[in-house]
Amino acid sequence: MSWVSERHLVSAISNSGGFGVIACGSMGPDRLAEEIGATQERTDRPFGVNLITMHPELDALIDVCARRAVGHVVLAGGLPPVAAVRRARDHGMKVMCFAPTVAFARKLVRSGADALIVEGTEAGGHIGPVATSVLAQEILPAISQVPVFVAGGIGRGEAIVALLEMGAAGVQLGTRFVCATESIAHPAFKAAFLRASARDAVASVQVDPAFPVIPVRALANAGTRRFVEFQHEVIGRFREGAIDQKEAQLEIEHFWNGALRRAVIDGDVENGSVMAGQSVGMVTRVEPTADIIAELVAQAVAALDARADPAQAVG
Repeated sequence: MSWVSERHLVSAISNSGGFGVIACGSMGPDRLAEEIGATQERTDRPFGVNLITMHPELDALIDVCARRAVGHVVLAGGLPPVAAVRRARDHGMKVMCFAPTVAFARKLVRSGADALIVEGTEAGGHIGPVATSVLAQEILPAISQVPVFVAGGIGRGEAIVALLEMGAAGVQLGTRFVCATESIAHPAFKAAFLRASARDAVASVQVDPAFPVIPVRALANAGTRRFVEFQHEVIGRFREGAIDQKEAQLEIEHFWNGALRRAVIDGDVENGSVMAGQSVGMVTRVEPTADIIAELVAQAVAALDARADPAQAVG
């Protein structure tokens, strides 16, 4: 949700009863401080900040969140350093971490995580290999020490109820809010979402295991097709001896540099990276954030009412 989950959308989500999260992405400390301040000008309700654990200035970003009185940070993009978790907690912030397996979940709890997020492969952006439903069944019964939230492919209130009944403390949604009125995503980016079905959101392809690619789920376009061709070209140059393996790997990794911004901000939805989860098929119109949340809640309440009175479901 980098470039999308910023001051306007985050404040709108929090003001509508959700919990907005700023996607820090590659922002530096000064830029993040500005974004937090601008969000606080738009809402007096709680929100969090998502920080990438591999960011070279992670400690400084954590300190910025503390100085700006952010109550919650989400450490994403890999197993967070224990020192980073402790630094955030020492500042009085709650720390949320992504848990891809039961073993990692238990390790994160021992490291001091205050809450966990379980995200399945249906999600948009960088993904793991296991479905949300399977991860939820594995991890929710195994972790009782901290709240566990579930993400990936969630687009309706009935699904939220089902996950709460399984033991989730709550859910995380991204794709569903891309076409919110308050989202600054380019009109062409939103239009691509409105046209798409679930099967259009595909994981990036790795052509050679010797040159690993971290899978990213996005809408198939000219860019995704070109990425496959580009990998073959680079690997071919490596086999010819023109470049070494490290150079080849770096070229492949750098292919998508700036691609998300090109799509979200500039509207280049053919060559940019249109990151989307498989719930994109449930995004059918541009509407205010408050209406999206109200619809999800109404669907959840209807599902609960049907459980309480099965005759309603029949009627």
